[in-house]
Amino acid sequence: MAGEIVVPSLGESVSEATIAKWFKKVGDAVTQDEPLVELETDKVTMEVNAPASGTLKDIIIAEGKTVEVGTLLGNIAVGAAGAKAVPAAKEAPKAAIPHPTAAAKAETPAAQSDKQAGPAARKMLDEAGLKAADVSGTGKDGRVTKGDVMAAGSAPKAVSSAPMASGPREERVKMSKLRQVIAKRLKESQNTAAILTTFNEIDMGNVIVFRNEYKDVFEKKHGVKLGFMSFFVKAAVNALKEIPGVNAQIDGDEIIYKNYYDIGVAVGTESGLVVPVVRNADQLSMAEIEKEIGRLAEKARQGTLAMSDLQGGTFTVSNGGVYGSLMGTPIINPPQSGILGMHKTEERPVAIKGQVVIRPMMYVALSYDHRIVDGKESVTFLVRVKEAIEDPRRLLLGL
Repeated sequence: MAGEIVVPSLGESVSEATIAKWFKKVGDAVTQDEPLVELETDKVTMEVNAPASGTLKDIIIAEGKTVEVGTLLGNIAVGAAGAKAVPAAKEAPKAAIPHPTAAAKAETPAAQSDKQAGPAARKMLDEAGLKAADVSGTGKDGRVTKGDVMAAGSAPKAVSSAPMASGPREERVKMSKLRQVIAKRLKESQNTAAILTTFNEIDMGNVIVFRNEYKDVFEKKHGVKLGFMSFFVKAAVNALKEIPGVNAQIDGDEIIYKNYYDIGVAVGTESGLVVPVVRNADQLSMAEIEKEIGRLAEKARQGTLAMSDLQGGTFTVSNGGVYGSLMGTPIINPPQSGILGMHKTEERPVAIKGQVVIRPMMYVALSYDHRIVDGKESVTFLVRVKEAIEDPRRLLLGL
């Protein structure tokens, strides 16, 4: 029926969702195509819009409940006017409460405190977390001086006998669909793949100079900032072409080698980590990669990623360095066979041609499925990434 609010198709392989939030209450006026309820699936959040204009007649399924495709969530009284606000019951006039006189106010401790501390002393009181009433004043007419505050601050404070205010020591909150799937898939990855991690370090000096030299003209021409992620995506693609096992996956007793390069880019959101996919990254320019990463990251933060944005990645790049991570072992995003972990760039002393110099260094990690990728291949992969980043000209030549 025209006024029925039902759960729409949620996308391939997704059969249920959780009602995250109702935007309207029963009796509220609604307009056709206006967002009514937000659904959270194991991959994305999506809004269900009003099928018709009218009044929200009822809400059948409350927030926090799990629903399947086609479930009736509520009904709209089509064409009906929204409920008007009910006027509050008129209260009987209250007896007038006498206000304290100015003289009485002057006797209150707060008023006395204000009068007894000068501006400098009051500032020190605020910094010390004290009130003028807590300090014995030695100035004229009992005025609190700076010396009094300093003396009070150094004196041991009496321990209060009053019990400390305490809230609940524990809080039980149901995991979101996204968090449930993150937990399930990461554990599945650990239980299924033979995950190993190999490390290397990259001197970021040349790519930093290269970026600083061209970032202004790059942004002016392409309308997007030049970041480091596009360099690493390009470097990863070049390495994947040489080491195809890292771009493959296991299906039963077969290995599927991918001749395309759809690179997942991990993005942190308030709800958890999502990995939207940059399609055909090998065919994109640096500017196109930056634009696509920016577009997907913005959709992720707004919770508007579509299922198509998240499916089908062949390899993943994750940048824990934006959060300050110096070293870490990323977990493979199944059914992929590899993930590249970037980390924080930090100046460190390194030996170059017999001399100790300070260079901006980054640790990188490749976690890989040892069922497909051998140790030699994993090390070679990281060496190729290292070579491309340390000499960005190699990216232009496809080396």
